[in-house]
Amino acid sequence: MYITTVEIIYPEGDKREIEHILRLNQLVDLNGFPVQLPLPDSKIIIYRVRRKSTETYRGGETVRYFLELVRRDELEEFVK
Repeated sequence: MYITTVEIIYPEGDKREIEHILRLNQLVDLNGFPVQLPLPDSKIIIYRVRRKSTETYRGGETVRYFLELVRRDELEEFVK
């Protein structure tokens, strides 16, 4: 049996396991779910997928997505 574990790594170093795949530069919420654009407001916490790494081991792999916090001034361009 081959097991794939997917994790998001927050800028502070905290980890969270998720059940879906992300893309580089994708905008996600606190829980790692992709956000729908346009955003309703710029006063929300949004992360960008900055880097992806894959660690393969016997019987499976771990995919890690490293997130970066998107600044509020950057979020302004995504607000309706």
